[in-house]
Amino acid sequence: MNTSRLMVALTLLSMTAGFVPTGDAAESKPLKVYILAGQSNMQGHAKIETIDYLGDDPATAPLLKEMRDDDGNFTVSDDVWISYLTGSKEGNGEVAGKLTTGFGARRNPGESDGKIGPEFTFGLTVDKGYDGPILLIKTAWGGKSLHTDFRPPSSGPYEFNQAHLETLEKRGKDLRQVQSEKKLATGHYYRLMIQHIQKVLSDPQQVVPAYDASVGYELAGFVWFQGWNDKVDRNTYPRRTEPGGYDLYSQLMANFIRDVRNDLSAPQMPFVIGVMGVGGLRDQPEYFRDAMAAPSLLPEFKQNVTAVPTAPYWDQPLSDLSDEIGAVNKTAYYLKKNEPKNVIKDPIAAEILKKYLDGDKVMPNKRINEFVKEYRSVRIGASKEEMWKRGASNAGYHYLGCAKTFALIGQAFGEACLEIEKRQASTR
Repeated sequence: MNTSRLMVALTLLSMTAGFVPTGDAAESKPLKVYILAGQSNMQGHAKIETIDYLGDDPATAPLLKEMRDDDGNFTVSDDVWISYLTGSKEGNGEVAGKLTTGFGARRNPGESDGKIGPEFTFGLTVDKGYDGPILLIKTAWGGKSLHTDFRPPSSGPYEFNQAHLETLEKRGKDLRQVQSEKKLATGHYYRLMIQHIQKVLSDPQQVVPAYDASVGYELAGFVWFQGWNDKVDRNTYPRRTEPGGYDLYSQLMANFIRDVRNDLSAPQMPFVIGVMGVGGLRDQPEYFRDAMAAPSLLPEFKQNVTAVPTAPYWDQPLSDLSDEIGAVNKTAYYLKKNEPKNVIKDPIAAEILKKYLDGDKVMPNKRINEFVKEYRSVRIGASKEEMWKRGASNAGYHYLGCAKTFALIGQAFGEACLEIEKRQASTR
């Protein structure tokens, strides 16, 4: 049968037998929208140069293959788009496009710093669970708290405790001015987040060119990854070293979930709390991690909120090496204070230091730097230096800037969203 006769036959068949065409002519599917929000670790400080470190571990080598195409280039998704709002001291800005590397932390919102956060593998993961278009809306800023910057509206104004006010007064602060500035800052980034989400959803086609308005979109999930600024805040959480010391964070987190769902008219939207895991798995109590996860245990959230621990993805070998490098670098501090006795506790350092000490004279900085360089070369060694170069690119509070860690975290977040969606679908 020639092509024209085949098309006529198919047309007649579709008219008489309810035939549904496939391929490009198939019925469009709704755009699935996932929201990613938080502070610097949601931004992501892993340089793309560390991505190949995944290949050094047989367990993560398959994930590396997903992050690169057949030609070895970083994957550019055909089905996942991203709109990313972030900012710097100069202001906020949006960047959008097909999902690939480069949507991590940026000093200038309009220019890529060649980094990734959880978004890259998150998008690749949820893409495998859906054969339609996907949009990620990411809003993240470094150094932001839940108690102030992202404070949800229903939590009311920030309340200073008496001890905090006394501390500010001792430091000579104008309490009225401090309270006025806190009032202005409270909830500012929550509002920016909601405004950006609503702006993008008012016209998704601006980000997803093939968006079909007749089919629409569905809010498929929200991922929250934040915590550092709250964890270290001894003023807002004066009992942070005690059980229950972070109960306020749990209350704020629960209100945040309720308010986000209300503001986006999505009462059952799946919600994932990324539990901060800097430092990895530990034996001692982790009160802040417990407080982060606590809302997922509330009866009202049982079916659609989950907490994902990120401590299991902390790279312990890199962490151990970071401690070693830190110990080497600290010798410079001791020598600049003319305290060589604290350096010679390590036999390796003591032997090398003999070449650089000149009696009891203070070592000049140049000599100190030469010593540290040689000491590091001997103590760390070439193989460990290569591992550090391949795997780490930032500080510990940014998960060492390790792409392997961020890739595993993003994958875990995506799997958690898909699991909630699956659970909800089974109860419909």
